[in-house]
Formats: sequence, structure tokens, C-alpha cells
Amino acid sequence: MSVDNATMHHGPYRLRRTLVLATAVVLASSLATACGQDDGSGGTSAGADRTGTPSAPDTDGTTGGTGGSGDTTPGQGGTHAPTMPGMPNGTTMPSMPSMPTAPGQGHHQIRTSVYFLHGEQVSPAPRTVTAPTTAAAALRALLAGPSRYESRNGRATAIPSGTTLRSIVVRRHVATIDLSGRYDDGGGSLSMQARLAQVVFTATRFPSIEKVRFELDGKPVTSFGGEGIVLNHPVGRADFEDLAPQILVESPLIGDTVRSPVRVWGSANTFEATFRLKITDAAGRTAADVHVTATSGTGTRGTFDVTIPYRAIRSGAGTLTAYWNSLEDGHPVIEDTVPLTVQR
Repeated sequence: MSVDNATMHHGPYRLRRTLVLATAVVLASSLATACGQDDGSGGTSAGADRTGTPSAPDTDGTTGGTGGSGDTTPGQGGTHAPTMPGMPNGTTMPSMPSMPTAPGQGHHQIRTSVYFLHGEQVSPAPRTVTAPTTAAAALRALLAGPSRYESRNGRATAIPSGTTLRSIVVRRHVATIDLSGRYDDGGGSLSMQARLAQVVFTATRFPSIEKVRFELDGKPVTSFGGEGIVLNHPVGRADFEDLAPQILVESPLIGDTVRSPVRVWGSANTFEATFRLKITDAAGRTAADVHVTATSGTGTRGTFDVTIPYRAIRSGAGTLTAYWNSLEDGHPVIEDTVPLTVQR
């Protein structure tokens, strides 16, 4: 066979072989991208939670990210309500839209919460972070500690100053969070449990994260602190039930400005799932005091979402109080107080 005939014979074969190889490379690249993407969405499209309710975009699970603000300005309003980890049947809370930045910018702002301590229990405070690295930014805001306003209103942190976030990676709704070794310095059992709870509650505020696996300086943590808290498996909110108030108000948040009617949502674990919410205005007068029933209680944490009309006689600094009445003598047992700006 001549060279020309050979070329004519083998040319189409080589072309077909080249096309097959190129197609295989493209398919392999696409599969690798799909399998290795740490967006934490678990098959949920951005902008919707797992019940189809519109929500803020999930964290992308990448390392790094823009740090959140360490300050909170009283009077900020609005928040988004992600899924509620640890709730029965994957319970979710209705959400509110995020606030976009100016047209033409590729990133937008997400309002979320970081969890400090009020007394010995977790308490959410508002922060604004930049998508898409929202979880990383929220954790950095948590590590920065409470603002002056929050500190004046009894919010504190058990996380040692100087603790830094090394990375966060989300896979299948589990966030692996790598913190600097400073994180486990000092403190007794309660302090160790509290700082773990602060990180877990902050991370699981995002719909894409249900549980957390801890690392320190790049090494997996199976036993934490001198008390030897077991962390050989991913942990979620339910693992820190003792550090959550029986009535956890997730919105409105400390420093928010509210107007009648005000929407209040969160979770509760009270006797027969019942409790009360009271709004006090700037005159110290009770503007509303309503009975609320959560989706479950008496040992099982449920959720609640109510809209409360109120009548304030004076605008200014007010309070939302979550409480239940003692079965023994009927006196109010206060679970949490949220300082607000109450508008008439």
C-alpha cells in the first residue's frame, strides 16, 4: 500500500480516535468538577432551601472568604431563616430575601447570625457577610467576638481571643472546620462545651450545613480539651441541647428595629410546647403578651413562627422577652431577652 493510500485509510481513524479521546477528557473533567464541588448544596439549587422555600444562597464551602463585620448597629432589620438542624423531619423556617449590592457587582450581602453566650446559653446576633464565602465569613465574625453594644447587653464568648479560622470545607452537609490551636486553650468543661456550641450553631445557620467536624491546625479532633469531650463524629445542634435556651428566638435579633406587627420565629423545647412572648416598649409598658405553641415540646425541640401585633405608647429601646409560667406557682420563668428598638 502506498503512503498516500495509507494516509487516506488511517486518516479518518486517527480523527475519530482524537475526537473520542477529547470527548473522554471533557466528560472526566465534568465528573470531577461535579464530585469535588464543596458547595454544600447536596443537590439543592442555590436560592432555595430543602423544602423549596426561597432562602439565602448556601455557603460554597471553600477555604478563605471575606471576614464579617465585628460590629452590630442597633436598628438593623430583616434576616433569612434557613433550615433548622436537629428539628423533626428536616423542619425549615420561612426565609426572607438577602439584600443585593449595587448593580454590576458580582457579590451580594447576606444577613446571618453568629452565636455568642447570654449567661451560659447560646444567643444569636446579626452579622452581614459577602456571598459566596458566607460560612467562612460568619465564622470569622464569630471569632472577632461581640460588639460593644452586644457586650453592654450581656453577650459574651467562650472562644479564646486570637483564635483564627484556617479553612472550612463542606461535603454532604457536613462542614469540616479547621481552627488554630488557640481554640482549645484554657477553660473548664462548660467553657469547652460552650465554644464548640458557638461554632456549631453559627455554621448550621446555613441550609447547606447540618453538622460539623472539627480540626485544629489541620489535624482531626477526636477528643477536645482537658475534659476529653468526645468529637469522633460530626456534631450538630442536638448535641448541645443543654446550651440552648428552652426558647431560642432566631428573629428578631439583638439591636433590630421592629414595627407592628412583628414576626418572631425560632425553636423551643418547653412543657407541652407552650410558652409566651412579651414585647415591652420604651416606656416600660407591655405592648403585647401572647401565648405561643411550638411544633413540639416536652423533650423534643420544635419550631415556631408567629406574627404579633402590638401597641406601643413610646418608640425607643424596648425588649422581647421569651418565658414560660411555672407549673408550681405560676411565676414567669424567663428564658431569654432580646433588646430591640420598638417603633410605635
